[in-house]
Amino acid sequence: MNGLIQIKKHPFPSLLYLEWTLLAITALTAFIPPPLRRFRPKPPELSICGAFPDLSVCSILPELSIYSLIIFAAMGLRLPRNNQTNKVIYTVIEILLILIVGLFGERFARLFPFLYIILVTRSCLIFQLNGRLFVTTLSFALFLVTTQLKYQLFNFQASPQAQERYRFLILNSSLVFGLSLVFVLLMMNAVLSERQSREKLAIANEKLRQYAMQIENQATLEERNRIAREIHDSLGHSLTALNLQLETALKLWQSNPGKAETFLATAKELGSKALKDVRQSVSTMRSNPLQEQSLERAIASLSENFHRSNGILPIYQINLQYPLPPEINTAIYRITQESLTNISKYAYATEVKLELNTTRGNLRLIIQDNGRGFDLGQNTTGFGLHSMRDRTLALGGEFNINSAPGSGCKITVNIPLTRLT
Repeated sequence: MNGLIQIKKHPFPSLLYLEWTLLAITALTAFIPPPLRRFRPKPPELSICGAFPDLSVCSILPELSIYSLIIFAAMGLRLPRNNQTNKVIYTVIEILLILIVGLFGERFARLFPFLYIILVTRSCLIFQLNGRLFVTTLSFALFLVTTQLKYQLFNFQASPQAQERYRFLILNSSLVFGLSLVFVLLMMNAVLSERQSREKLAIANEKLRQYAMQIENQATLEERNRIAREIHDSLGHSLTALNLQLETALKLWQSNPGKAETFLATAKELGSKALKDVRQSVSTMRSNPLQEQSLERAIASLSENFHRSNGILPIYQINLQYPLPPEINTAIYRITQESLTNISKYAYATEVKLELNTTRGNLRLIIQDNGRGFDLGQNTTGFGLHSMRDRTLALGGEFNINSAPGSGCKITVNIPLTRLT
């Protein structure tokens, strides 16, 4: 059970299985004699104990080689992660185990190059690039040193012709082994780079998702606050006045029915206005305020509603060369709606102009009235202006407002389209 947990903690479990499979197959071939071996002369033993069998230590070294191989395979279960000292000690122990197997385990001579390849593979998982290069270079150097040592042992037992053939074999095997180490190093670097890129992308996507949720929640909160203020300022005022008119009418109903009727008529007007405010608030809360209609048609509807409410028909000019993204359509609609609402409530204007056009990758909206205006130093923190500015900045645009007491108001919105379309 603990072994399964360690395998799951390995950064690449499939790579661990591949190491064990490679070691098992190569170790198995060490105990299987090659075909027709009985018809061939026995090759010289290229190990210290093979060359010097009388050494007292040689009686225990073969078993030590087997244990070293088992320990080396088991070390792949748990790789050091954080402490640099532990990483160095871990690598040194691996190198010592490889040397024991290579120098004293005459049966496992075929395993020798593969152990270094596994060493380089593991170093790529625990070290940065400099450490990986150092371990790869050290592995190749140790391979050359060990091979040269075996060649010296071979000189004691072989003829000059065999020594020449073996020297040529060493050169070929060294070249192939060096290229194999470089290939493994490059392959592991590519795999690790891709994995790091995927992890960074996953982290970035998660942060982006959280940021999008925060923006959405903030936008929802701002919309609720705006609607709450609209209800408080318009519907609440209308209902309060309506209640006063009804109370006065009830008091005068017996003594002065004619005057009471006047108060009832006023109450009816206030009720109609309250109903209109409710409908406007409901329209504001819709997820798609344009309701599948074009931006031109939606602005035309806002102008018609403004005309019915105030008796002023806005002069609007719209020139859009191509369809806009939905987020821009919604923002322009909301900014226009908020502007006309502010003009209706506070401006006391007699003329309203609206221009919307696209030029050279830029969208420009201008809304201007000839109302009483206001002081920019005192009245730029209102909820409506703040909402319009936020919508513009969210699209990477610029929001400007020019006004002065008695000089009307001009709102200019510029939104770049090159990065959004």
